[in-house]
Amino acid sequence: MATPFQYVSLFSGCGGFDIGFSQAGFECAGAIDIDKKALSVLESNLGGPVYNFDLSTGELPNALPKFVDVVLAGSPCQGFSTLGKRKIDDPRNALLLAGGRAAIKLRAKVFVAENVLAVRSGAHRKYWDELKDVLVNGGYKLEESIIDSRNLGIAQSRRRVFLIAWKDREFSGLIQPALPKTNLRQALENVAGLPNHHPTWLVDKSPESIISSRILPGHKLSNVRSGSKSIHTWNIPEVFGHVSEEEKSILNEIIGIRRRLRVRDNGDADPLPFNYAIEKFGSDHINRLLASGYLKFIGEDKKFIDLANGFNGKFRRPEWDSHSITVDTKFCNPKYYLHPGEHRGFSTREAARIQGFPDDFIFGNNNHDATLIGNAVAPPVARFIANYIMENLLDGTQRA
Repeated sequence: MATPFQYVSLFSGCGGFDIGFSQAGFECAGAIDIDKKALSVLESNLGGPVYNFDLSTGELPNALPKFVDVVLAGSPCQGFSTLGKRKIDDPRNALLLAGGRAAIKLRAKVFVAENVLAVRSGAHRKYWDELKDVLVNGGYKLEESIIDSRNLGIAQSRRRVFLIAWKDREFSGLIQPALPKTNLRQALENVAGLPNHHPTWLVDKSPESIISSRILPGHKLSNVRSGSKSIHTWNIPEVFGHVSEEEKSILNEIIGIRRRLRVRDNGDADPLPFNYAIEKFGSDHINRLLASGYLKFIGEDKKFIDLANGFNGKFRRPEWDSHSITVDTKFCNPKYYLHPGEHRGFSTREAARIQGFPDDFIFGNNNHDATLIGNAVAPPVARFIANYIMENLLDGTQRA
């Protein structure tokens, strides 16, 4: 009797990959993660065998079958992401290789790895190249594809690289559809009353509420950009403190100087030599801006200064009729992302909607939910890949 194709998901998290493959008709032979809370959410929603297991050991749970059709691996991206410190020796980076080695152990017909684009950049690329070498030496053919969630009807810009490895057939690679774009207004329609939708408004007249009131749709709080959509802290004196118009002009000028007067050949911008700033703007102005917290010293020797609050964007407010930026682990924190039309952050359900989770997928109503959603593979992307694998690499919907 024919049975469904089976998959094992490594670093499963709460099950973004698993949802897509289950929707496509695959059967889970095991979901593996070190995070007990994530596995609890996955198991309560999808069932199937789950294993709280540390894959850094190089081993696999003994209860797994000796053979599976597909192995999925959404290994941790934090060590590769440009949003983090990108430490080349981050121990999580080596987990990328665990997926390929597991696919070989389980004699998988197909292996799929997902990660951020920066996994292929700079010195960190050595992990990606080593993964490919492991798979090629294991007899697999390889195809890399970059998928943007917007092309699959998801209301967020989320570009991820997928490595597909397979055996014994010709495969020209993923042909991505161009589905109609979905905006936030459509994605968040009729969300009221759904599970995990518990909006929390910012406290009236609190610093966060005052900042939120100044951030229009499409704008963000950012001191290091000079465009019209960047709101500077010195223009919200009720929260950050008053400075003179002349000193506002100096701060605006420093935004440009720190990008032109470069010391390094990489990075976004550089601090200014303290002596240069004193000579150009005067010691009184610079010392007042240092004392008021709008500038700060860099280094113990205090030879350089830079803009304080040098982040490239907090309190980001997307536009109703556009898409969201990438849903990450801080997406429900209003200090990073604001609702497009209200003075609050996104609820868990709203974040899940934007990520493509079905409404009947229930989270734990705790602070861990945003981390689970931000770390997950977007389920509609997973389903697209699952359908493509079933039709092109596994010949149908069931195996004999």
